Amino acid sequence: MHVTIDYTPALRQHAGIGRYTRELVAALAEIDHENRYTLFCAGQEPEGTEWPANFTVRTSSIPAHWLTVGWHKLRLPLPAERLAGASDIFHSPDFTLPPLSHARGVVTIHDLSFLRVPQCADPGLRAFLERAAPRAVSQAHHVLADSESTRNDLIELLAVTPDKISVVPAGVEPRFRPVRETVKLAKVRARYGLPEWFILSVGTLEPRKNYPRLVSAYAQLRRQTGLPHELVIVGKPGWLYQAIYDQVTKEGLSEHVHFPGFIADEDLPALYTLADLLAFPSLYEGFGLPPLEAMACGTPVVTSNNSSLPEAVGSAALMVDAADVDGLADAMARILGNANLRVRLVDLGRAQAARFTWHAAARKLLAAYALAAH
Repeated sequence: MHVTIDYTPALRQHAGIGRYTRELVAALAEIDHENRYTLFCAGQEPEGTEWPANFTVRTSSIPAHWLTVGWHKLRLPLPAERLAGASDIFHSPDFTLPPLSHARGVVTIHDLSFLRVPQCADPGLRAFLERAAPRAVSQAHHVLADSESTRNDLIELLAVTPDKISVVPAGVEPRFRPVRETVKLAKVRARYGLPEWFILSVGTLEPRKNYPRLVSAYAQLRRQTGLPHELVIVGKPGWLYQAIYDQVTKEGLSEHVHFPGFIADEDLPALYTLADLLAFPSLYEGFGLPPLEAMACGTPVVTSNNSSLPEAVGSAALMVDAADVDGLADAMARILGNANLRVRLVDLGRAQAARFTWHAAARKLLAAYALAAH
């Protein structure tokens, strides 16, 4: 097969879909030396990466923004092959699919949060995805989902036939393991001003992450237990995030809730290692990688019992209803106050995280390409 992959998200997005694309393609390059690949990059080239002989990088001088406008807003019938070259399969890993003349289209739909929890989505992005994602799914020869939960959503909400969908979950990179170097831990603690004892939450500051309820649950935990832990919420501001800060002020916790912003990828293992607990009470996740990364680093997890999260964490985390502030506070208190439970969850968590590797994901991707080609 000759497969073109739109590698643009890997260059433009640091976290989320960008990271998913980078890691999946890197694993693909390690395990597959038979098929041919073209990495299509709109407006910029990947820097510092050496690709195997069966990989070629092709760059378009047209910036990604203008291709998005032309292909998905103005609906210009410019086939992607005119820019990326001919291939058997064209894979877009970011919800949309450009016009294609001969290649079979494969699109990755990471989640349907814009349909499941529309009140949590940025209005402009939601309006765009409500048009572009169903069109891409209809146009595609094959659809990839990050989880069985997203696969079920595609079947229910977009009427995709089940045999048209393959699940390609994310993986946990080997670098996510407990950090033992005290100097490195001290540097990360100092770099981000982290307290000695803290509960961690990771994700973009947006309504879907359910941070106001987490702040309320944390306030309740402090009142009821007197534990010394502070709350650290890591992530860049997204949209509709003022309610998070307002809740912190309302609870009188301005000195105890910390917002260090976006954390560099290389510092994440140390961050997870330093935390005593990861709280991830999201309202909806297409996959939910932070709980697994935390588990791989030996950090116990409290998360929601919705969407893809139960299949990601299995029996290795405490799960609560995302709307249940009391339940969230109680779960955090149980882990922080019960050494035996903590040890059990740490052991279970490491085993659960080890089940998800990027090489396994790349093998599933290859199988999906084979289905799309026939």
